[in-house]
Amino acid sequence: MAGLPCNRTTPSLMLNLPLPGLFAALLFAIAASPAQAIDLCDGGDRAARKVTCLVDGDTGWEKGKKWRMTGIDTPETFHPECPREKQIGMAATKRLQVLMSRGYTLKDEGKKGYYHRELVSVILADRRDAGEVLIREGLAQPWPNKGNIWCDGRGGGSSGGS
Repeated sequence: MAGLPCNRTTPSLMLNLPLPGLFAALLFAIAASPAQAIDLCDGGDRAARKVTCLVDGDTGWEKGKKWRMTGIDTPETFHPECPREKQIGMAATKRLQVLMSRGYTLKDEGKKGYYHRELVSVILADRRDAGEVLIREGLAQPWPNKGNIWCDGRGGGSSGGS
């Protein structure tokens, strides 16, 4: 998983074509292969099925390996402490889905976090760090966090962490 590009756009067939054919194939590939959103996870046996999907705004699976973004924490969507936390958590998940749909690379940080998940940085096709984007847009907070800021700004709960 270390540093491998995970672009989910349809590859084009442009090998061994003369220049006009290459240009036509390139135009076809651009028109015929819009970026694909990464599916949201569902069902069990994700490792055995080798799925690629998003669990929430900071956790996903890549070809059957579970990962968690390092350095950030997004609101919980499965066991939120308040409705606002779930709402912002769903927005963070959707935003990460959109960001990654344009292409991404998972940079393995060489560590495992809580629940034995691989800790990764999600590097977008435009070389931005997805975690930094989510923090800047108010959909995540730095990890280690300052508690659950999503529920009326009160601290206290932890949202999972690395």
